[in-house]
Amino acid sequence: PGKEEFWGLVDYYRTAVADAGITLQLETTAGADALNGFDEVIIATGVVPRDPQIPGQDGPNVLSYIDVLRGKAPVGSRVAVIGAGGIGFDIAEYLVTDDSPTEDLDAWLEEWGVGDPENVRGGLRPEGPQPDAPTREVTLLQRKAQKLGKGLGKTTGWIHRAGLQMKNVKMVGGVNYEKIDADGLHVSDGEARENPRVIAVDTIVLCAGQLPERTLADDLMAKGRSVHIIGGADVAAELDAKRAIDQGTRLAASL
Repeated sequence: PGKEEFWGLVDYYRTAVADAGITLQLETTAGADALNGFDEVIIATGVVPRDPQIPGQDGPNVLSYIDVLRGKAPVGSRVAVIGAGGIGFDIAEYLVTDDSPTEDLDAWLEEWGVGDPENVRGGLRPEGPQPDAPTREVTLLQRKAQKLGKGLGKTTGWIHRAGLQMKNVKMVGGVNYEKIDADGLHVSDGEARENPRVIAVDTIVLCAGQLPERTLADDLMAKGRSVHIIGGADVAAELDAKRAIDQGTRLAASL
């Protein structure tokens, strides 16, 4: 929700690749031996989810964000989202939203309580925001004892926080993840592990950060090959499309 415009970018690149006559091999594993004979190899293999190593995380009530977004795995009505970075916020918004109003101007204005300044004072409707009811009960958690969403974009972070608040998402920081079992997520507070309790949920979604996927790069370098590494495969922290595209563009111009 809120990122539907990126489909336009995907369509652009799909067309650009076709127009440039690039040989595209999908559903193909690019092993080190298969890349012999190329003058240059660019590794843009992205990221893999970080393992939070919570006892019980291999249970049937635990999913990764990949399972939810790409695999469309079924998610229960009560959800705990572990990790409050950009992906954690995106997952939380995805789980509480039925129909995104982003591309429906009238629905978007109603959700945020915005009106025409010629008709309503200050451009704010007197009835205030009118969001749809959340589709799930979601709790968003992080280990850091600081404001959730502090690391989000400076100009858009407040929008993500406000959007989740309108959907009654609970935001909890400074917690320890003790274990996961059939009852839900067991947590405690702070270094002293105070206030142990169970957050009773049907599903726990892991969004505990990412690590660079460099398996192929490591294999190639072990064979003495020189490679260029860009995007999430280079640095996973604070990854965004802008930085990845910038790296790819500059590298391509230099080769």
